[in-house]
Amino acid sequence: MFSYITFPGGRSKALTLSYDDGRSQDRRLVEILNKFGIRGTFHLNSGWMDPELVRMREEAARLYEGHEIATHSLTHPTLTGLSDTAVVTQILEDRKNLEKLTGQIVRGHSYPNGAYNERVKQILKNLGIAYARVVSPTGDFELPQDFLEWHPTCHHGDPNLMKLARTFAEFNKPQYLKLFYVWGHSYEFDRDSNWNVIEEFCEYMGGREDIWYATNLEIVDYMNAVRGLIYSADGTTVYNPNALDVWIRKLSDTSPELGEAVRVPGGATICLA
Repeated sequence: MFSYITFPGGRSKALTLSYDDGRSQDRRLVEILNKFGIRGTFHLNSGWMDPELVRMREEAARLYEGHEIATHSLTHPTLTGLSDTAVVTQILEDRKNLEKLTGQIVRGHSYPNGAYNERVKQILKNLGIAYARVVSPTGDFELPQDFLEWHPTCHHGDPNLMKLARTFAEFNKPQYLKLFYVWGHSYEFDRDSNWNVIEEFCEYMGGREDIWYATNLEIVDYMNAVRGLIYSADGTTVYNPNALDVWIRKLSDTSPELGEAVRVPGGATICLA
C-alpha cells in the first residue's frame, strides 16, 4: 500500500502571502486578509519600521494576530555585502526585537533587496532561521526545493495575478501538492492607487474548502513534519515522530483511484491497511 502526502485536512492546495518592511499600510492590508480568511507573513525591519507602528507597540502585536511576523533584517542592508558578524547582528537583533514586540518565536526571513548567496543562507540556518524568501518569481505553484531560497509565485502587481488565481482555483488533481505564494509591500497599494487588486484577489481566493490558508512558517513546519513520517516496508503502517499532526491520502496498489485522507497524530503509529 502507498500514500500521498497532503496538506491539513487532506487538501492538496495551499495559499500564503508575505509583505515586507512593516509600514502603516499593513493595517488596511491585514483587514482585507482577515475579511476573507487569508493568512500570511509580515517581514519586519525592527530598526526601520514605520515610526507610527513602533510608537504603538501594543497595537503592532494585536495588528498581526493570526498571521506570522518574521525578520527582514534590522535596518534593511544588502546582506551579501556585509561581513559575517554584521549579518549575524542584523538577523539576531531583528529577531530579538520582534520577539519582544510580539511574544512569538521568530524563525522566518525575507532577504532585503532580494540579495542572498550560499554564505548568507548558511548563516541564517545557523541562527535558527527556518526559511527565507527571495523576490524572483516562478510563475508556478511548485513547492520549493530549498526553503532558504524560497521563490514566490508572483508579486501582487503581476498583470497575470488573476489569471494565475483562476488556474490555481480550478486545478483539481489531488495527487499533486500545489502552493500559491504572493508577495509585495503594503505601501505599494497607496503608491500605485490599486488596493482593488488585493481586494479582488482575496475575495476570489478566500473561503474555499479545498485550500489551506497558512503562514509561511506553518507551511515549512508542516512539510518538514510530513516528510519525516516513517513507513513500514510494506507501506501499511506509518509512524509520526513529530509533535505536529499530519495528513496523508491512501493509494491502493491495485487501483489508480485515490483513497480517503487520513490524519496521523503527532507521536502516533497507525495502520493504513
